[in-house]
Amino acid sequence: MPEAQPALTILTSPVWADYELLDSGHGRKLERYGPHRLIRPEPQAMWSPALGEETWGSADAIFQPSQEESGGHWRVQHSIAPKWQMRYGGLRFIARLTAGRHLGVFPEQACHWDWTADLIEMAKRPVQVLNLFGYTGLATLAAAAAGARVTHIDASKKSVSWARENQTLSALEERPVRWMVDDALKFVQREGRRGVQYDGIILDPPKFGRGPKGEVWEFFDHFPRLMAACREIISPQPLFLVVTAYAIRLSALSLYHHLSEMTRDLGGSVTAGELALKESSAGRLVSTAIFARWQA
Repeated sequence: MPEAQPALTILTSPVWADYELLDSGHGRKLERYGPHRLIRPEPQAMWSPALGEETWGSADAIFQPSQEESGGHWRVQHSIAPKWQMRYGGLRFIARLTAGRHLGVFPEQACHWDWTADLIEMAKRPVQVLNLFGYTGLATLAAAAAGARVTHIDASKKSVSWARENQTLSALEERPVRWMVDDALKFVQREGRRGVQYDGIILDPPKFGRGPKGEVWEFFDHFPRLMAACREIISPQPLFLVVTAYAIRLSALSLYHHLSEMTRDLGGSVTAGELALKESSAGRLVSTAIFARWQA
């Protein structure tokens, strides 16, 4: 039987108090992270800003991109602390300016945090979750707060240290989280050989990266291998699998069909589309990433 044609969807995360997309346009976006207003590049914002120059001029810092991909530096216009606290629901975490234009949190992913937390709570049984490319741990902590035992993998020791700091701020030190600095593909392959299984898997793979021992990650070469390895460690009663991809020449349809093929024998359903942020000024949606997620 031919596969059903997917209806792509747009997911937003509208319940933030400490984050706001104030405006966008002319290839930039004006955002509020806690107490600070920041300007970062946004190539998709080809329209004109809705707010005036005075509002944009009040930004505390502007990220100036360089010729190198993801390179550049921050031009600070007003005093900014080295780090500050933010919150989302019961989560508390640190934000800071980094050399790679990011601040330790991707606000558009909050819809995934809520979705996984709901599925974990509704399961009413012990749930094992694996978070690959876990960065500063917000998806990990959302799952742990919902009652899951979580294994968090990231190749950056600095990111894992940041995630553990967020765990302490969120008062989740007693929750069962295993923090590991490791190469995602190698770790999943080892877990498969050990017979370890997970009820939920979260993946946020980069376009390009390196593991802690210099292992090269290139999305189109390694993602299919990683997904095949993940299929081997899915438990007999799985709950979910979610993939988010940024800055990759790939469509949500591709993720949809890949995930559908991977989970065909599991039943359930696959949803795919784009993650977006909604402006508070003109209400326009700015796409930030593509995603696909399966649930039983």
